[in-house]
Amino acid sequence: MTNQSRQHIDTLLHAKWIIPVDNKHRFLESHSIAIDEDKIIDILPTRLAKDNYTADVNRSFDQHALIPGLINSHTHAAMNLFRGLADDLSLMEWLEDHIWPAEAEHVNEAFVHTGTELAIAEMLRGGITCFNDMYFFPDITARVAADTGMRASVGLILIDFPTVWANNSEEYIDKGLAVFDHYKGHDLIKTAFAPHAPYTVSDEPLKRVRTLADELELNVHMHVHETKFEVTQAENNNQQRPLARLNDLGLLT
Repeated sequence: MTNQSRQHIDTLLHAKWIIPVDNKHRFLESHSIAIDEDKIIDILPTRLAKDNYTADVNRSFDQHALIPGLINSHTHAAMNLFRGLADDLSLMEWLEDHIWPAEAEHVNEAFVHTGTELAIAEMLRGGITCFNDMYFFPDITARVAADTGMRASVGLILIDFPTVWANNSEEYIDKGLAVFDHYKGHDLIKTAFAPHAPYTVSDEPLKRVRTLADELELNVHMHVHETKFEVTQAENNNQQRPLARLNDLGLLT
């Protein structure tokens, strides 16, 4: 192509390798990515990229492999501000004696806003461009993610006992549905039901989650079988393991 016939775009990224992560185990050597109006429009050999495009920004990564953004599949983003708190203890001691009391005292909208901003900054520096979250004030988490251009699946938290976000299962679900309605169809933000764990959510709220998840075609994000203690306690109390109980409730679809 002549200079006049080359397409002008926003950005060209030239890399030693591009790894598409497309289940074909491919790597593309000496290739380039063409980006225009915030969208990848082409991936092609660097020689052809320079023939076919001119760009406002040209960046060369001659010793690098470029990959798609990473996904953090389980986060409590705002808890970034609790980092290091009693982190040498077993899970239940950590939760019951340290984290839950700290949350009752400190967590509010401002806490979640600041903690999520910090977590997103750290994730982006590590190459993470999408995260799957579960925490109080999911409306704040969603707003911060959207404002920063970060993709997120925001969990609609549910737990049996009162917290800073809601007082009972009905209120948790109602507030969660309001977040779902607000972000329905959003380009960056998705929502998922997020019952905390089998040992903190009873059968009736879980049955309602199952029904609503089916109706709204939402995923369910939950802690399950995290520790030997959890499984043993469930077997002693309910005569079945947590996953078996969730299966009986119709949640493992």
